[in-house]
Amino acid sequence: MSCSVLLDNNAKPKSMSRAKQWTGEIENLYRFQQAGYRDELEYRQIKQVEIDRWADTGFVKKLQRRDNTFYYYNRKRECEDREVHKVKVYAY
Repeated sequence: MSCSVLLDNNAKPKSMSRAKQWTGEIENLYRFQQAGYRDELEYRQIKQVEIDRWADTGFVKKLQRRDNTFYYYNRKRECEDREVHKVKVYAY
């Protein structure tokens, strides 16, 4: 993702692919997508709040869904191997 994309509040993804194997980035994408967002960029555009993260792992700790309820996530991995292929990775 380029810096200009981060500054553009209306950035739309140019392409989408599926995750092949688990990484920390895929874990965070999984958490955003569970809460109903494409990724961190869309979450920031809509909610305009700082994202709570676990200090030791850097994983997302808490997200607010579109209906204003909250999802709380554990410090450890939540995206199991059988779920990895469901995660969408967007390119801008």
